[in-house]
Amino acid sequence: MGWYRILRASLRQSMAMDSVVVGTGTASKNSSSLVQSRMIHRGFAADRTTLHLFSSSRNVDGFRVAQMRGISTTRNYQYPSAERAVDYSDSETQDVDKQLPRLGPTGPGEKPRVVVLGTGWAGCRFLKGLDMKMYDAVCISPRNHMVFTPLLASTCVGTLEFRSVAEPVSRIQSALAGAPNSYFYLASCLGINTDKHEVYCETVSSDGLPSDPYRFKVAYDKLVIAAGAEPLTFNIKGVTEHAIFLREVYHAQEIRRKLLLNLMLSENPGLSEEEKKRLLHCVVIGGGPTGVEFSGELSDFIMRDVRQRYSHVKDYIKVTLIEANEILSSFDVGLRQYATNHLTKSGVRLVRGVVKEVLPEKILLSDGSHVPYGLLVWSTGVGPSQFVKSLDLPRSPGGRIGVDEWLRVPSAEDVFALGDCAGFLEQTGRQVLPALAQVAEREGKYLAELFRRIEKQNGGKAHCAKDIPLGDPFVYRHLGSMASVGRYKALVDLRQSKDAKGLSLAGFVSWLIWRSAYLTRVVSWRNRFYVAVNWATTLVFGRDNSRIG
Repeated sequence: MGWYRILRASLRQSMAMDSVVVGTGTASKNSSSLVQSRMIHRGFAADRTTLHLFSSSRNVDGFRVAQMRGISTTRNYQYPSAERAVDYSDSETQDVDKQLPRLGPTGPGEKPRVVVLGTGWAGCRFLKGLDMKMYDAVCISPRNHMVFTPLLASTCVGTLEFRSVAEPVSRIQSALAGAPNSYFYLASCLGINTDKHEVYCETVSSDGLPSDPYRFKVAYDKLVIAAGAEPLTFNIKGVTEHAIFLREVYHAQEIRRKLLLNLMLSENPGLSEEEKKRLLHCVVIGGGPTGVEFSGELSDFIMRDVRQRYSHVKDYIKVTLIEANEILSSFDVGLRQYATNHLTKSGVRLVRGVVKEVLPEKILLSDGSHVPYGLLVWSTGVGPSQFVKSLDLPRSPGGRIGVDEWLRVPSAEDVFALGDCAGFLEQTGRQVLPALAQVAEREGKYLAELFRRIEKQNGGKAHCAKDIPLGDPFVYRHLGSMASVGRYKALVDLRQSKDAKGLSLAGFVSWLIWRSAYLTRVVSWRNRFYVAVNWATTLVFGRDNSRIG
């Protein structure tokens, strides 16, 4: 077998030399596999200003690093093998650090470089508004697109196609694809050195890409952390293993595949009545806007499509929504009651309870009862990600990265944070804003304008903005909340806060407002066209129930 090992090593080396593993080209070729990959963060340990990396158990020695746009490559490298956190004072680690492929600091005469971590609502709105005549931008993210989350639930049942809610980041900011010193890197951030003004990254890998990811570093003049949040599981046993979240396109794809598979399997001969009921029992945990909208879409799918196309099992499929308190707790009382009545009439069973444990085929509740399921969707809100938790930065109430009124991280020069990963520090006297798309979008727009003011005063470069007046701080005014409840009905709550008074609407007119508002908020005209066509096609021909993959 010696010849086989030699041939495999040769092919592996050739693939590593010829492949470009970060950037929009490879991302587009491998998008179908990338959306299914789940990013697993490595361990961290932090001192005051530097996030140290635990050594990886994966051996990347002998894997040649591919040449990529803007990154200078070096010889093979490997982090020191150790079970302790590596200290940057260790001479061995310093040598390894020097060998990492890198995008070095900007030089005299070059535009300041802004590094953006994340491609969510906040990061993409900031990139869209950033003046590229003043700055170069580097965006680092494990996905090359932004997800239009308000319409994500519609893709799970075929009302919309998946591409209609995914906006490539290179379309949001075209300079990332074409400007000479601006780049998009398909990678995850592992750590930040605020003293050296550097971020440490690792390329993502999946089927069709090199099996061993490699690390590199990027120097910044200004750093914008827009890393988003993670679904809250409350440390309930079995959630991660058996439930499906609804935050990413690949989550929606997984839900759709599982739903259609269960429908088809339930028609096969040999299944008991009890097993058919379990397979076709769709359980949603969490009564917030995401859970309610998905339940509404699912009930509409059952009423309009399942009853016609799966008539043999139409009486078995059920939807249960489990919430510990009231559904849509941030909405007006009258709207909450309307949603409760409408969902109940649509066949959604509402259960008030607390999940104790999730097993492969049933849920255990705190009162001792159990709920069998075939599809389990978890939508109980979001909290700080493992990456955000690992950073040694000040914290806001709730564990987010603490920022001041200008979205700066006070203890880290030239570092800003926004979106779901950031919250106002307690000493600012401001409340932490909710993890909403409109909050993130408004923060991104504000920060882009702030960066314009900073560079006009020659403060764009590293260490040059200490004494610059920043102007007006960020102020958020809530524009209202909307939620679809299925069957051409929706809720519109225009109050500026939970306790304020204001206009509230429910019904068909609200549904028209909901659709019109979100259609205009879709980022590009291309996706607006896709969404409009998908809606029209679904109205005329029904939803597509093909199961591909």
